[in-house]
Amino acid sequence: MFNTNTINRFQQLETPFYYYDLDVLRKTLEACTGASAKYGFHVHYAMKANFNPKVLDTIQSFGLGADCVSGNEVKAAIEHGFGKEKVVFAGVGKSDKEINLALDADIFCFNAESVQELHIINDLAKAKNKKANIAIRINPNVDAHTHHFITTGLDENKFGINTWQLTDVADALRNCPNLQFLGIHFHIGSQITDMEVYKNLCTRINEIQDWFNDRGFEVKVLNTGGGLGVDYHNPDTNGVSDFESYFKVFKDFLNVKPGQEVHFELGRALVAQSAALISRVLYVKNGIKKNFLVLDAGMTELIRPMLYQAYHQIENLSRRESESLEVRKSESKELEVSHHSPLTTHYDVVGPICESTDCFRKDVELPQSFRGDLIAIRTSGAYGEVMASGYNLRDRVGSVYSE
Repeated sequence: MFNTNTINRFQQLETPFYYYDLDVLRKTLEACTGASAKYGFHVHYAMKANFNPKVLDTIQSFGLGADCVSGNEVKAAIEHGFGKEKVVFAGVGKSDKEINLALDADIFCFNAESVQELHIINDLAKAKNKKANIAIRINPNVDAHTHHFITTGLDENKFGINTWQLTDVADALRNCPNLQFLGIHFHIGSQITDMEVYKNLCTRINEIQDWFNDRGFEVKVLNTGGGLGVDYHNPDTNGVSDFESYFKVFKDFLNVKPGQEVHFELGRALVAQSAALISRVLYVKNGIKKNFLVLDAGMTELIRPMLYQAYHQIENLSRRESESLEVRKSESKELEVSHHSPLTTHYDVVGPICESTDCFRKDVELPQSFRGDLIAIRTSGAYGEVMASGYNLRDRVGSVYSE
């Protein structure tokens, strides 16, 4: 992601900014679409992960659909060329305004998350003399074994319709003439790397599909959601998620009937590795117990470490080549390293925001660092720029691209 020319280019730019390597993004999309095409699966991009305009344009060029969770995401998807026939609208709290926008756009499907929502969509569609395609988002009570803040498929979560409400769902579908039942939808969480979790999900999908079939409902679409994780610890050596294993689980364990479509909603796995947050060291504060690198980026630019205790690889780009040279010399015994000038130092890497939680990572081993050094916080393409804020009246973070 970073060669000498790229780092030299960064030296001329004002920080902080997000750097997008569009080659990495395309490589990831090629792997995803290649693996999914083997089984005729349909992939929608979860726009909440990143809606940077160039990112959206690149993803759209690969023919993916769009998974949206707000009216503005629906609008942006269509503006960036995602065909309305590939746009789905999920979300536990769709407003009337957002529903009407999606109805006017004639999107492919609403993923409905409550019985009450079914009646609301029906009434709004009736007022427009339209029929809305509906998939029922069901809470399968499958543990994603991920951080509890990003688990969405348990009984205790706000998302989806619980299985004991399915009889009410069936009654609503029969009594809402402006709804067209299309299928069932699931999403159990994010940053899932254990394929056994998806096997368990397939079992629940099969059971719930049978429930609908037994009551006379034809399930045309099985929407399994997304949640496939990425390797935050090894962004260079493991930069593309294991799409082959992921899709094969559903091919092997999902009971797909003739003519049925299987849909996926992937976000993080497509975009996370394509970007890094680039920052500069403002101050080095060395103490007795702690050494701090104070960056010009903080929780206003990347809040995941503070919100989820998320890990991101942190690199000093300015010291990368000198560090490599020193290590090579040391290994060849051409240089004896003095304890007065260590090759590396442990730092708490923090931001400038007036909050004690504004810390990217504690006790990070880095080359001895200095004011003005360029720092890269890796694997920041998902839930990075999109969650940035103007807290402390900070300038909004900008974007830089590889081309």
